[in-house]
Amino acid sequence: MYEENNVFAKILRGEIPSTSVFEDDNALVIMDVMPVSNGHCLIIPKNPSRNLLDASPDNLSLIMPIVQKIAIATKKAMQADGIIIQQFNEESAGQTVFHLHFHVVPTYEGQKLSRHSDKMADKDDLKRLAKLIASQIK
Repeated sequence: MYEENNVFAKILRGEIPSTSVFEDDNALVIMDVMPVSNGHCLIIPKNPSRNLLDASPDNLSLIMPIVQKIAIATKKAMQADGIIIQQFNEESAGQTVFHLHFHVVPTYEGQKLSRHSDKMADKDDLKRLAKLIASQIK
């Protein structure tokens, strides 16, 4: 069941601050505050669903082009060697926030990813990275 007070629902309602990269009628893209890689961002659909398993196909058809657009912009802006797209469904699969969202994680040859809960990123650095990624969105 969808919980309306999850952290992403609160961010979408403006109750919790975030560092925005992009927004349209269907999604908000923000920087992850505990990045596993420099430039790690999140795509949060505005239409509420717990995860991919209960999302409507119509909503997914609106979100996936945004995921692709952000992945391309992030790879270019961060001069990354690759991009990981992650999406978790239910607690046993690693989902910790029960609102559908997609991680866009830049990867770099020879560099290991951090653990998601290692540390909070510097807010000014997140703002700088958000502007850099946003500048590459086509």
